[in-house]
Amino acid sequence: MFRAVSPSHTFLGLPLLLLLQAVGRGLGRASPAGGPLEDVVIERYHIPKTCPREVQMGDFVRYHYNGTFEDGKKFDSSYDRSTLVAIVVGVGRLITGMDRGLMGMCVNERRRLIVPPHLGYGSIGVAGLIPPDATLYFDVVLLDVWNKADTVQVSTLLHPAHCLRTVQDSDFVRYHYNGTLLDGTAFDTSYSRGGTYDTYVGSGWLIKGMDQGLLGMCPGERRKIIIPPFLAYGEKGYGTVIPPQASLVFHVLLIDVHNPKDTVQLETLELPPGCVRRAVAGDFMRYHYNGSLMDGTLFDSSYSRNHTYNTYVGQGYIIPGMDQGLQGACMGERRRITIPPHLAYGENGTGDKIPGSAVLIFDVHVIDFHNPGDPVEIKVLSPPPETCNETAKPGDFIRYHYNCSLLDGTKLFSSHDYSDPQEATLGANKVIEGLDTGLQGMCVGERRQLVVPPHLAHGESGARGVPGSAVLLFEVELVSREEGLPTGYLFVWHEDPPVNLFEGLDLNKDGEVPPEEFSTFIKAQVSEGKGRLMPGQDPEKTIADMFQNQDRNQDGKITVEELKLKSDEDQERVHEEL
Repeated sequence: MFRAVSPSHTFLGLPLLLLLQAVGRGLGRASPAGGPLEDVVIERYHIPKTCPREVQMGDFVRYHYNGTFEDGKKFDSSYDRSTLVAIVVGVGRLITGMDRGLMGMCVNERRRLIVPPHLGYGSIGVAGLIPPDATLYFDVVLLDVWNKADTVQVSTLLHPAHCLRTVQDSDFVRYHYNGTLLDGTAFDTSYSRGGTYDTYVGSGWLIKGMDQGLLGMCPGERRKIIIPPFLAYGEKGYGTVIPPQASLVFHVLLIDVHNPKDTVQLETLELPPGCVRRAVAGDFMRYHYNGSLMDGTLFDSSYSRNHTYNTYVGQGYIIPGMDQGLQGACMGERRRITIPPHLAYGENGTGDKIPGSAVLIFDVHVIDFHNPGDPVEIKVLSPPPETCNETAKPGDFIRYHYNCSLLDGTKLFSSHDYSDPQEATLGANKVIEGLDTGLQGMCVGERRQLVVPPHLAHGESGARGVPGSAVLLFEVELVSREEGLPTGYLFVWHEDPPVNLFEGLDLNKDGEVPPEEFSTFIKAQVSEGKGRLMPGQDPEKTIADMFQNQDRNQDGKITVEELKLKSDEDQERVHEEL
């Protein structure tokens, strides 16, 4: 695209025969019927399919011609001079026959004119060039026509379905174009350079006609812009490709538009119900996106990698426009973020997919976000069916059902996929910290919803089937609860233990207790309700662990000297520490 140049007032020299008026009124040659010609004979031997405009009096035209006599001898040709005739029609600057012969002519039309002497150079002729009473034959092709009253002509060839912004004065635009003269001769194209033409509108960087022709244009719109010479390169033309006084035709595709004063534009595409929290600076967010230029060209997508984009918001880890555009979003929200280049990758762009000065459009789906200081969010979905005096606490053995999903609804795990509820001892590090916390304080029969941030779940690395940094959503129902034992205990008495515990264990009274006697005694205490084993474990294994703890010399039997209650051991340990 050529930039605007200052106008020149130098006129092209024209052939003498086209500037002189006819002198005298000779009778001329015979007409085809045998008599003298009364008027110009016009043969339109090539008429273009479309003719948006015909030559009228007062129009400025540019044309090529060959001039011959009746015998075919050439007396003049614009082709020989490689210069078009550029002149106003119907104001006495041409011989009358040419003035009349050009009337009603279309661009790219070809005509053969027969001009009788009285409409040419009459009985005087032109010394040394045109003999007196000469009938003149012209072969003419019209290449351009315009009028000083003309304005820029704009035709919309393709209008995009959506247009959120149109070009205004002082905007910066990026567009592709093909530039031709009015007869279709190409003089320039942006496509051959592999890049858009980038410039400000209404700031003197463009020819005036293009400044006007781009106004009101939408990104993705295609226009045909016809510019008269006085709003283009005027009398001087431009180099060797645009002749003086040439009308210009541009086929323009607008890629994008922005203004240096623009801010980030937000459009909510889908807002989930029940948004109780919006993202703020410092939150860590996981989101999917499609990134495109303003003309719809896709330059990147998280979906193609089958992985969310994970980052902190408002901390400078992403381009400023995205940092701004993500704040205030809800979990599950879909929004369109339009970012001007000064808040994206600026004049230089990045890589081979984002050109310089490009407006970027991101269609974002927010999966989840959290703050490193977030606790577990607990919401009671339904209370227990009966009055509840005891709630789950650390150490308790519980059975519960659960459904686990991501915040976008993606199902991960469910206890309903198995025959039995999930089992866990609270506070024993058997489940993720956030779930353990959310299960505490529950009553049997109660249902809760738990939102667990990743630092209380599977962290940045995630787990099998769980993405890294994922916020988890649990729906849990407490099925049963058994009171746990104090830390370090495998068995507790419901009342005081027997005064002589060893005698009770030594069933055959032989002074030693083998594993069989030990197991029989403990099981009897449990069945009689005098004591209980640690819940949630295999009783046989628990009893075996208890026996091993008492069999201090590991000889397969317990003696009276070896047998000690844990409470006694703890008391002895306190004395030793003191």
